[in-house]
Amino acid sequence: MPRLTVEGFPPAEVENGKRLVLAIEQDAGVDVLHACGGNARCTTCRVEFVAGEPSQMTQAEKTRLAERGLSGVRLSCQIVCDHDMTVRAISRLTGSGRPDPGKTPLPTIQPPPEWTTK
Repeated sequence: MPRLTVEGFPPAEVENGKRLVLAIEQDAGVDVLHACGGNARCTTCRVEFVAGEPSQMTQAEKTRLAERGLSGVRLSCQIVCDHDMTVRAISRLTGSGRPDPGKTPLPTIQPPPEWTTK
């Protein structure tokens, strides 16, 4: 089982293949945002990788980050936990002014992933 460490929180063991956004919220207990429901549309689930950043990404993630001019961050809704990772949750419900984090993302990456390199 992969080990997920979110800075400032205790490490958590995560089911192999679980979406990172769900692992952050459900296993690590961090109030990560996912306003679009984990569909690579809003970028509120942004994280910074400290260690273990995957070398591939979905085309949806690559497109959305480019459209928003974002670099140095990844969309946790577009990443699966299949190895140990350490991330910084930079987009949290606390302090956001939002009433809730958003609709709970589905267990599988949405839209269906087309994998590419970073």
